Amino acid sequence: MSTDNKTIPAKNIFKKLWAKKFLFLKVWVITFFLSVAYIVPQPRTYSASVLLAPEMASGDEMGGLSAIASSFGFNLGGGSSVDAIYPTLYPDLLSSNDFIVSLFDVQVKTIDGEIQTDLYTYMLKHQKRTFYKKPFYWAKRQIRNLIDKKRTGGGGEGGKVNASFLTEQQFNIVELLKSDIICNVDQLTSVISIKVNAQDPLVAANLADSVCARLQKFITGYRTSKARVDVEHYEALVKDAQESYEKAQKEFSDFCDSHKNMTSQAVLSKRDKLEIESSMALSKYQAMSAQAENAKHKLQEKTPAFTTLQNASVPLRPSAPKRVFFCLGMLILATIVTSCRIFKTELYSTIVFFSNKKTTD
Repeated sequence: MSTDNKTIPAKNIFKKLWAKKFLFLKVWVITFFLSVAYIVPQPRTYSASVLLAPEMASGDEMGGLSAIASSFGFNLGGGSSVDAIYPTLYPDLLSSNDFIVSLFDVQVKTIDGEIQTDLYTYMLKHQKRTFYKKPFYWAKRQIRNLIDKKRTGGGGEGGKVNASFLTEQQFNIVELLKSDIICNVDQLTSVISIKVNAQDPLVAANLADSVCARLQKFITGYRTSKARVDVEHYEALVKDAQESYEKAQKEFSDFCDSHKNMTSQAVLSKRDKLEIESSMALSKYQAMSAQAENAKHKLQEKTPAFTTLQNASVPLRPSAPKRVFFCLGMLILATIVTSCRIFKTELYSTIVFFSNKKTTD
């Protein structure tokens, strides 16, 4: 080592490392077997992806320009309605407890056909775990069962799960699903990418399709909520107007039948009054029917359309863990640590030298 600049010549580095080649060989062999022993028992996971392109429906005065701006997450204003959920908020929606809990009843089936159940049961009872972690899972399960016995608020009406009051068991499954369901939105194109990880390839594909369908259903329900209320309102008015018209028409017909040959002024006046009421009821019925049809048309306009750019397909190869890359990474890390161990004296001297030099300056 030079006393002037405290640097180690490259030739000396390689020479010293080569002298320790048997040490490196031992470290590599031990590291390799330990890495294999750790990574091989890890359960493999598969990934399935779906790509969606949402059509941004808008009924405002600015038309298509506002729809395009809305797809980028901006609100130009000036419209008759304000959209509170933009595509940029879809990842937050998919990671909410309410959305995850709504997936519990999704039916899944493994690729070998041995397991066919709902998603909650699959995540609870049919997940593969590393053998050396089973004692920890057992202990955790016993503690969790004690907690769940004390906490009885996890159920809702009709046996449904209350997303606002989860048990410890339900909360753990929700958190696990949140990590397995990944949603990304392209800021420029608003293309929605949904990726689902599962320990079975068919379950991953089915769950990706279910998440996509539930997302479309939620967004459609949100965007058309006001229009659907209007349709229901006008349909109720049409029903009332129809009943009023039929009642007025019947009264007019019955009166005419019972007073056929009577020409007194009182009879004629009564007949004219009933005829006018029948005509007015008919006009109201026709107007309400037109309003109902218009409301249905607006509902259709506000219903968003989602174009599926890529359907979920059953993956052929597992996505994780990357066994080869893990072993290579461990070997590289072991090589670095061993090299630092060999040159610990030189490294310490260099650090002390530069520290003293900085203090002197």
